[in-house]
Amino acid sequence: MRYVPQVCALLAVSLWLPALLSAGSPPIDGRWSISSNHRLVLDIKGHPFLVQGDAAWSLIANLSEPDVETYLENRRAKGFNTLLVNLLEHKFSKNPPKDLAGEAPFLDMRDWSHPNEKYFAHADWVIRKAADYGMVVLLAPVYLGYIGSDEGFVEEVIKTGPENARAYGRFLGQRYEKYDNIIWVMGGDRNPAAALEEVNMIAAGIREHDHRHLFTAHCHPDAVPAEQYPEEWLNIGNTYDYKIVHSRLLADYNRKPVKPNFLIETTYEGEHNASQVQIRRQAYWAVLCGGFGHVMGNLPIWSFNPGWQAAMDLPGSVGMMYWGKLFRSRPWFDLVPDQKHEVVTSGLGEFNGLDYLAAARTADGSTVIAYMPDSRTIKVDLAKVAGPMAQGWWFNPRNGTASSIGTFPTSGLKEFHPPAGGDWVLILDDAGKHYRAPGQ
Repeated sequence: MRYVPQVCALLAVSLWLPALLSAGSPPIDGRWSISSNHRLVLDIKGHPFLVQGDAAWSLIANLSEPDVETYLENRRAKGFNTLLVNLLEHKFSKNPPKDLAGEAPFLDMRDWSHPNEKYFAHADWVIRKAADYGMVVLLAPVYLGYIGSDEGFVEEVIKTGPENARAYGRFLGQRYEKYDNIIWVMGGDRNPAAALEEVNMIAAGIREHDHRHLFTAHCHPDAVPAEQYPEEWLNIGNTYDYKIVHSRLLADYNRKPVKPNFLIETTYEGEHNASQVQIRRQAYWAVLCGGFGHVMGNLPIWSFNPGWQAAMDLPGSVGMMYWGKLFRSRPWFDLVPDQKHEVVTSGLGEFNGLDYLAAARTADGSTVIAYMPDSRTIKVDLAKVAGPMAQGWWFNPRNGTASSIGTFPTSGLKEFHPPAGGDWVLILDDAGKHYRAPGQ
């Protein structure tokens, strides 16, 4: 996320009720849960949860209450429903580890057994306010920090020891067990290594009291959470990659045992000379390669440094708004990656390249979605679309517009070419479903 600075809209339930019911039984006690096929996260109402996320790492430490509301209102208007947030800040607050009001997380930072009520009362307010705006918080209890940097608490975590770490976890579990909008994110930008016992104890302490929320972990780039942390508390997998992102996404999708997977971090807008198509393609790859969503990032938003207000309306955030509208207009939770290229058969681009076309098809064949990072002619086997006729659409991910390209018999191969240059999304639906235009 940082070392070299880098990582509620509601479902239309009535449209997808049969698929929702087949995804898994509604959880009891309003718990977050995992679908029966282990591919999806189900919210407290038992509905598949699509992560339309924003990296807001320093939200608790760096913003006043009015600025928190300004941020949340902007994100809600764009359909964001998930925020990746540090509970504690080691480096990126104005006066670390203190928050904007000058409160530190602990009365003595060398002793984590005495939390500062004033600090955590503000954190409580931010998390509750996020819930008011329909946001789930991917909450990191203690950010370890990128290897070779002073950004995280890895040394302090090791020094505090397993017993104090578990006490801190108990404190968090008791404090947040009744919150509806938390998914715990252990670690932070590094593999736990020497801090593994302490991180496990924090998770164990949380679980003593909190049985409602799920856990994932933020490891070093290219690392796999399931290879770093124990199965006993790790419920959700994720992908963190800056290289061939779609390849890693598919590898994580195919990993055994199966876990729900999402793209927790990749290149941020405003960093590493990232192009706008790069910001968009990694988001589309995330879902079309089998994930249940994506957390985008932007500098200066993640740290809430000067200029963050204007950055919220840059093309990256606007593109994610259209991304969310598109996937929510179709049964995204039923999509299966077209790994063998049986649906889109040519025009795929280079698998190990940045022009790779990712496609997915719902299990019943009612919808095919294919994203291409640049315009090209592709061939589609229309027999893979259910029903006697397919309705075709082009969706422009740059402005959110959709245009009908007519209906076609669902047999044989057919060529498709976008109406202009740039990146495009092709959608083919069973015409008998009478779906609205994508994104509507």
